[in-house]
Amino acid sequence: MKIRKANREDSAAIATHLLLAMEDIVCEFIGQKDPNKARDFLIHFIHQEQNQYSYQNCFVAEDNDQIIAAVNIYDGSQLNQLRLPISQYIKSQFKTDFNPEDETQSGEYYIDSLGVNPNQQGKGIGATMLKFLINYYVTQKRQTIGLLVDEENPKAKKLYLKLGFKSVGGKILVGKRMDHLQIKPETKSV
Repeated sequence: MKIRKANREDSAAIATHLLLAMEDIVCEFIGQKDPNKARDFLIHFIHQEQNQYSYQNCFVAEDNDQIIAAVNIYDGSQLNQLRLPISQYIKSQFKTDFNPEDETQSGEYYIDSLGVNPNQQGKGIGATMLKFLINYYVTQKRQTIGLLVDEENPKAKKLYLKLGFKSVGGKILVGKRMDHLQIKPETKSV
């Protein structure tokens, strides 16, 4: 398995994988229950640059030249700027108001979503991708990573805690209660 920065040609595969983690949220955002509309919406933005779902903010895991997982991560301090084109698109195309809660903030790189092909789940691919991100952002770049986990998903929370994430509070996102977890670079004592 190889993990690499995503490119524009990966857009459809990224959307397929990210929707595994966030289809209900995308449907809520666009005010539609049609999974095909959610997929088209996500592909549109993954294919573009300078928005929170852009391929520029994604990594993919490949095995035998097939994408088997994808993750979307971006600088939390840029949330409002990255969300603006999405908000404008939703208001113009779906005629719905788009004002979700801020799921991240300055001071963390935010893992927005991570999805693993259902045929590949249970093989540690999600954990491997998280370890890759921890190494890249926390160890090498000395940045904090944050994420939200649904309070009704204790299995995922257990994995995050095992990898070193710590609870830093709670948030509400599209009506769901979420735990906000972070992993920070180790501080060196003198």
